[in-house]
Amino acid sequence: MISGRHDKQDQLDLLNEQLLAKDRFIEQREKEYARLSQYALDCQNHVQKLEKKLRYRSLRFWVKKAAYAAKFTAKGIQGLARLILTRPGEVPARIRQIRQTGIQGLISRIFYDSTNGPPLLFETGHVYSPLDEYPKISVVMPVYNVEKKWLALAVESVLNQAYDNFELIVVDDGSTRPGTRQYLEQLDNEKIIVRFNEKNQGISGASNKGVALASGKYVALLDNDDQLRENALYEVARAINEHRPDVIYSDEAKVDAHGSIKYPFLKPDWSPDLLRSQMYICHLLVFKKSLFNQAKGFDSRFDGSQDYDLMLRFSELTTRIHHIPKILYFWREIASSTALNPDAKPLSQSAGLNALDQHLKRVYGPDAHADKTPYRFVYDARYPLSGNVKASIIIPTRDHSELLADCIHSIMTKTDHANFEVLIMDNNSREEKTRKWFTSVTEQHDNVRVIDAFYPFNWSKLNNHGARHATGDILVFLNNDTLVISPDWLTRICENASRPDIGVVGGLMLYEDDTIQHAGVVVGMGGWADHVFKNCPSAHFFHPFVSPMLTRNVLAVTGACLGISRKVFEEISGFDEDFIVCGSDVAIALKALEKGYVNLYSPYVKLYHLESKTRTSYIPDVDFEMSRKAYAKWIQHGDPYYNPNLSLESLTPVLKDKKM
Repeated sequence: MISGRHDKQDQLDLLNEQLLAKDRFIEQREKEYARLSQYALDCQNHVQKLEKKLRYRSLRFWVKKAAYAAKFTAKGIQGLARLILTRPGEVPARIRQIRQTGIQGLISRIFYDSTNGPPLLFETGHVYSPLDEYPKISVVMPVYNVEKKWLALAVESVLNQAYDNFELIVVDDGSTRPGTRQYLEQLDNEKIIVRFNEKNQGISGASNKGVALASGKYVALLDNDDQLRENALYEVARAINEHRPDVIYSDEAKVDAHGSIKYPFLKPDWSPDLLRSQMYICHLLVFKKSLFNQAKGFDSRFDGSQDYDLMLRFSELTTRIHHIPKILYFWREIASSTALNPDAKPLSQSAGLNALDQHLKRVYGPDAHADKTPYRFVYDARYPLSGNVKASIIIPTRDHSELLADCIHSIMTKTDHANFEVLIMDNNSREEKTRKWFTSVTEQHDNVRVIDAFYPFNWSKLNNHGARHATGDILVFLNNDTLVISPDWLTRICENASRPDIGVVGGLMLYEDDTIQHAGVVVGMGGWADHVFKNCPSAHFFHPFVSPMLTRNVLAVTGACLGISRKVFEEISGFDEDFIVCGSDVAIALKALEKGYVNLYSPYVKLYHLESKTRTSYIPDVDFEMSRKAYAKWIQHGDPYYNPNLSLESLTPVLKDKKM
């Protein structure tokens, strides 16, 4: 009896200690919250002081940069403080992110988290219309040492599908964790096939075995700790009926250990250049078994990024790749998953880089290669470029010689591509100092010419005029209110515009405060067409759309910096001169698309854009009418490179509706 009382007292003492420890932890969190909140307030006060001190135009550039940085940091710090107080379980993941991207990267993510507001609401009352055909879908799930509770949820998510014609093939790859094999051995369902590898063969070996067992025409991949949404296989079957694709992928979201669904990733339609930046396809991935066999299956040399390697090889065999713009897959955030911790599988990053490098060499030859970037699982595809490729930079202008002089100076001092010429299209300059500067710059640089363009302003006509005088293989149309940032900006344009499948190339244009002015055009945004990410931080972030720091395909780019090969330019008859001020930059990109080319946005083509400091904001009615005609198809059917679940009323990617 005495021993029993002692045991109970020990338990009470232990509980008291635990309660005291929790009280201390809460007190520490409250202090940290107060400290960070005060820091955020100090940042805001600093902004106000900076704005009050603004007196001279010459200081404006640097003060705007400092003011914006302080505002941005203050908002991020406030979000970080709330995170520490309300969601302490996420703090370890944020610490890992600081190690990977620095404090500014973490603040960027919290900034975009706050922009997208409250959590998603997932509706369950799906409507399932009859299908003409009900193809069998084989869900393949390799298993290795996963916790039983996650494995059970994964299996149940398949068995609970609204679509009935499926099989689940589970290949256990020599699990040693207690409970994993026992759970699989007790599964008793005619739709489930379970096989055990006595020795671990790696994820490629286990997956290849699973696909070999598949009796369905299409195969879907499921990780052993993830979940399918209940309508996933029905939506896949419907896509098969309607589009007969070789490959299908869907949107996705993450689910944490508590079952909370967050961080939606709403993807564009098939974007080959985005795939060469990141394995954006990811989950859910479905493919024809015959295509898998043609590609010779998973390659164990790329384990960790074996699905990326497979998708790159698929892209060499087919373009029948269909996107379902619905969240059908929940990617589990646990410590052993790259969904939460990119360092969980340290070899995955290098495996992905090697997979991309091999792909580029197969498609573009031995001089193509893949480079690392500062970001995890983001790669930089480089293409072969002949040393004698000449670029012609065409710049329309009218007076404002100081602005143009800065532009030309930045080109001459920062550009690392040697073979280029600059054609200044003089559209009725009147100032004597401009005339003198023209003489000076052409005497100083033998690759600069001034072309007389003495007629009423017409942006399209001026650039077509310049193209006729140009001698380059690549034409680059540039505003006179731009400044070069990245030395390889012109090399990047030439690399990509020289590719046989590329139409127009655009770049990352920044305002003076380093916020984004242009990172690709979305047709239909704002009712016409506009720059997505405009006024956003020029930072890498993860959701709900693609990061502006990734190369991707777009419908159009701004004419403030637009590259195109002479061959393509002449094939599509240049700019439409019925446009006077604006709209023909988007129109020429759409013409290239209709001819079978794809257009490209590259964040490595990086310039400042002071945005139309030399012209008024007036747009003639004819430009609106021409734009309406040129954009009509895309406004009606949607921009394929922007997810339809994202709002067209916001320049920042935000969800149109929280109900998914």
